[in-house]
Amino acid sequence: MEAAATNAGPERAWIVHPYMTGDAEAAARSGSRLAEARSLAGAIGLDVAGVTPAPLRAVRPATLLGTGKLDEIKESLLALGREKADAEGEGEGGEPAPGVAVVVVDGQLTPVQQRNLERAWKVKVIDRTGLILEIFGERARTREGVMQVDLAQLTYQRSRLVRSWTHLERQRGGAGFMGGPGERQIELDRRRIDDRIAFLKRELEDVKRTRGLHREARGRVPFPVVALVGYTNAGKSTLFNRLTGATVLAADQLFATLDPTMRVVKLPSGRNAILSDTVGFITDLPTTLVAAFRATLEEVLAADVLLHVRDISHPDTDAQAHDVGEVLRDLGVDPDDPNRRLIEVWNKADALPPEAADKARTEAARRPDAELVSALTGDGLPTLLARVDDRLAEGDEILDLDLAHHQGDVLSWLHQQGRILAREDGEAGVRVKVALPKAARGRLAQRLGR
Repeated sequence: MEAAATNAGPERAWIVHPYMTGDAEAAARSGSRLAEARSLAGAIGLDVAGVTPAPLRAVRPATLLGTGKLDEIKESLLALGREKADAEGEGEGGEPAPGVAVVVVDGQLTPVQQRNLERAWKVKVIDRTGLILEIFGERARTREGVMQVDLAQLTYQRSRLVRSWTHLERQRGGAGFMGGPGERQIELDRRRIDDRIAFLKRELEDVKRTRGLHREARGRVPFPVVALVGYTNAGKSTLFNRLTGATVLAADQLFATLDPTMRVVKLPSGRNAILSDTVGFITDLPTTLVAAFRATLEEVLAADVLLHVRDISHPDTDAQAHDVGEVLRDLGVDPDDPNRRLIEVWNKADALPPEAADKARTEAARRPDAELVSALTGDGLPTLLARVDDRLAEGDEILDLDLAHHQGDVLSWLHQQGRILAREDGEAGVRVKVALPKAARGRLAQRLGR
């Protein structure tokens, strides 16, 4: 057990990190997972009073943890309670209250396990999913983001109604379509949640249709779409701001970005692309959140190029990359499919020691799908943009066009939408060889009157 220095305050928390002893990878990551859990708790203003790693040989269906670990954690919480009572001059009396407001179990709890742990420790207990949902609830700003979080929270709460009602035998009278006599209160609550879930799903379907229309409109522009994906706090928003000159919130905290943002970025060839910043992924990202944010994350599905931003300085960078890949697969994107045109952006090179930076630079140079950069300093970004440009150019068509002198507007448009590979001026006009995205062929035909 590890205890941290505590500060007085009503929102102290204790973190429990369970992991299976037979899972070598989970055991190796336990330290970094605890650090991540601390960051998650801090993201909603909790003061972490201490942590307990909890290696498990087997999962207890009723409580997840064994009785020995339950008693150990209970004693830790009571010891904090005694310290608090002594500090406030209330040390006399019976058993003190737990010295924290909440225990965060960094794993998934069943409703029964959550209820039994609360009874054993006499304090509020939330699991990893509940904690992430709390963070999303605080960070959502747009109407769409709020609806997506509401849907995820309601879906999660519905399965836990049983733990909210200790009076399940209480009966409620009723008449008509509102429910017959004797309807249980929990049934009424479940019906209200179901109605709200149905409403939110209808609203988000409208959002999905609207996004589809926006994508169609962008397709007529046409600008290719480059989407940023990656583990939370990998530096996506910092990279987004550096490339576009935007001022999206780029904080050193988990899930700083929830609502998608898009800006135009100019590539070395002169062509424009739309850069899209998306919500970060995380280990054990709740399936309810993936489902709720699907309308937003469909921007990833429609992207011409995916930039997988990795914090290359993080000790678990490979495991985080694997977790991002799993979420992408859940969305229907195969990160290993070469047709997806995925580029790994090895970010935070500035945080690496010189020797490690040199090693990472050498390794990235050997790979056709990786680029070492620092979004903070700008190092490597020109090369990254050139690589994005090259990937987009793979889908271009090479056209030979003869333009009259009065078709200068068409020539200007070709410079904006494609790449002029060769130009020959003559008495009758201009002959150009141009690499043009396939999506722009229709617009070219309109401009040429064909």
